[in-house]
Amino acid sequence: MASKAFSKSLLSFYRSLRSRLANPLSLHRRELHLKLQKNHLSLCHLHDQTLVLDVEGGLLRSSSTFPYFMLVALEAGCILRGLILLLLYPLLCCLSQEVGLQIMVLVCFLGIRKQGFRTGIAVLPKHLLEDVGLEGFEVLRMAGKKVCVSGMPSVMVEGFLKEYLEVDLVVARELKVFNGYYTGLMEEDSYLGLENAFGEDAIGFGSYIKSPQHQLFSHCKEIYLVTEAEKKNWQRLPREEYPKAMVFHDGRMAFKPTPMATLAMFVWFPFGVSLSILRTIVFLSLPYTISIPIGSATGMTNRVLNPHASADDRQHKLYVCNHRTLLDPVYISVMLNKLVVAVTYSVSPITEALSPIRTVRLTRSKEEDRRKMERLLSQGDLVVCPEGTTCREPYLLRFSPLFVELAEEVVPVALAARVGMFYGTTASGFKFLDSFFFLMNPRPEYHLEFLQKIPTGCLRRRSGSSYEVANLVQREIGSALGFRCTALTRKDKYVILAGNEGTVKAKT
Repeated sequence: MASKAFSKSLLSFYRSLRSRLANPLSLHRRELHLKLQKNHLSLCHLHDQTLVLDVEGGLLRSSSTFPYFMLVALEAGCILRGLILLLLYPLLCCLSQEVGLQIMVLVCFLGIRKQGFRTGIAVLPKHLLEDVGLEGFEVLRMAGKKVCVSGMPSVMVEGFLKEYLEVDLVVARELKVFNGYYTGLMEEDSYLGLENAFGEDAIGFGSYIKSPQHQLFSHCKEIYLVTEAEKKNWQRLPREEYPKAMVFHDGRMAFKPTPMATLAMFVWFPFGVSLSILRTIVFLSLPYTISIPIGSATGMTNRVLNPHASADDRQHKLYVCNHRTLLDPVYISVMLNKLVVAVTYSVSPITEALSPIRTVRLTRSKEEDRRKMERLLSQGDLVVCPEGTTCREPYLLRFSPLFVELAEEVVPVALAARVGMFYGTTASGFKFLDSFFFLMNPRPEYHLEFLQKIPTGCLRRRSGSSYEVANLVQREIGSALGFRCTALTRKDKYVILAGNEGTVKAKT
């Protein structure tokens, strides 16, 4: 009996020891969890303290970094990189977190040119912001000094954290570079001396899975951890609470590329290419009365309000619209069931050749462009997009006032385009593929509303300022769409997304 009791006790001790060895932080985490439950109100005193926050564990609602590496593979690399990363996903699930991270970095960054890499500034911030949890952000916002640590390379997260979340210090590994190109390898962790940057009274915040394993957390006076189950109940950070408005972003992916979503995209891709070609041929070769029903049968959704609000055949119309995609003038022509002429600042020759309506390039010389537009308006209806470039988010860029001086009245048109898989605009990619990608979406949507005429000529003579009248038209369109009006311009967009002023030659 004694030997049996001894054996049972030994077995129990072995199981307990195995559990501790398999998860050496389990006891420490349990104590931290109790501390978090009892002292959660102490987080309110963060305003005069330093917070060390784990980005994946304590800020984002999902701890998985796979979608962000997939964005790098697809946007900075090519579709083949994305396919390789997707095929490796089952293997990544079987490996340790560190080894899986190194493989993703190798696949995504090997051979990418350092100087031309802007995905971390132009593409990832939009997707990262949409994954920020309101609860984690409130903790970050309360802190006096904000220090964020991340397992992702610094080129992926530093721009987002400092520019959009106003973080003071970002701790992440650098990528090794050879001859101006990334090697796909990361530098070794080097956190020596960093603990002195935030003192001895720092507070750590992260998740149970990985945060306590980070070296910097060992220098924190207190550590608060959340479970993955708790994070699943976190709310998305509302757009109105963004520290900085997300107005501009680039890239083709309109969805968060989780493994299943990416698999669905690759399955759809060949069908999408065929569907885009079919839709293009239909709209180029058939009358609008036939092409619209066929487009609807293939999944396209069009909604128009007041198309005859400005019906008057006695004079040519000047239609002024906000700019969502290159198809804006085409949709206006389709909904009016008559041909119009569109003026553009930059469009590829391929897009011009495939356009079902006439397009005329402007030169950015005010007097020359005015004469050209006056001549076109005397010949027929004219569509102008005074923003000068597209904007994906619910914002309107500053309207150029040149259109105010062309006619006595204008017809504002409010446009909204929605996609679920691919964006039909780009700032740094191949612009001739913009419309092609838009038509590749399973169910692309376009909403148009023709507003009441605005007597711009009379208003300009009364106010003496073309800018004020242009701002009035901008506010009318913004009010109809529920969009916010800004003073941002085409130059601002291209400086942020492409690193130039938008005057470079488009890729063709």
